[in-house]
Amino acid sequence: MSNPIKTAIVGFGSVAEKMHAPLIAVCPDLDLVASVERRTNRCEEIYSGVTTYRSLDELLAAEVADLIVITTPNEYHFPMAMQCLNAGKHVVVDKPVTIFSHEAEELNKLASEKGLVCSVFHNRRYDGDFMTLQKLVREGDLGDLVYLESHFDRFRPDVSENWREKEVPGNGITYDLGAHLIDQVVLLFGLPNWIQADIRKQRTGAVADDYFDITMDYGTLKAKVTAGALVNVPTPKFLLLGKNGSYQKFGLDVQEAEFKLGHKPEGASWGVETEEKWGKIFLSEETKAYETIPGNYRILYQNVADAISKGTSLDITIPQTISVLKIIEASFKSAEEKRTISKAEGNW
Repeated sequence: MSNPIKTAIVGFGSVAEKMHAPLIAVCPDLDLVASVERRTNRCEEIYSGVTTYRSLDELLAAEVADLIVITTPNEYHFPMAMQCLNAGKHVVVDKPVTIFSHEAEELNKLASEKGLVCSVFHNRRYDGDFMTLQKLVREGDLGDLVYLESHFDRFRPDVSENWREKEVPGNGITYDLGAHLIDQVVLLFGLPNWIQADIRKQRTGAVADDYFDITMDYGTLKAKVTAGALVNVPTPKFLLLGKNGSYQKFGLDVQEAEFKLGHKPEGASWGVETEEKWGKIFLSEETKAYETIPGNYRILYQNVADAISKGTSLDITIPQTISVLKIIEASFKSAEEKRTISKAEGNW
């Protein structure tokens, strides 16, 4: 593209610095020109040509960017995204997009009315292990599938000062990791018939949920997504069972660790997992390593750029995330009332 899309980031915390900004910087069709930071000038210190603004109002008044990336805490996503859309800007919002599904519906309506791109940073659709799982499901080597177990476990016994662990709207592990895992299952199998959830605060002093176990029913197939902060033992990232065999995968996608090390998401080796980390397929007569497809978060921002400049279809749409939010809302209701919630009742 001869004129890259001028892009700004609102909120320059750890995730914005380590992940969003590097991905935007390496996308040839985006140009990172501004950031909104209340107290620091961190983004412009790292990237030349970036101007710092102290508020979203200042940024929008300056008319310097056409795409706004919102990486603030969840409670600010909806009002900020609405403000950007009303100002005629394209928007990418960090997942889970908004706290409530009705807010996401309002975003979708406004973006559609104004002909603007509004997408969500569901980067874990581009995890190598998940793309490998999609391939397995698509190709059918395991036969008729009966069970999927998806984990995102960590050992973080002490409550941190991160906003996700404070008493604020949209806090907790279900809105954080749950949004990713539910989105992946829905992408694989569609919307479930019913869900049943157990959501807890397990750590001493926790005010936000730090554990969930959500069952999603698909008739002959059952999917379980779970995550906890007190898991100090290896658990499978994915366990997929079929009538012809099984697939088991340990370890997280390699990209996040690379971002934390400050490595740029560049080159053919980006997202490539070493062979010893590959998952395994267990068939009746053999067990074999199954190569992990390279993960590639770069796809996300390139798709957004193409949607803006070329009218390409968005990979991650607001209606998709509305369904995920409705399942999250139903999960909290299920946990509180200790019962299953049907698709009809949850209206996802």
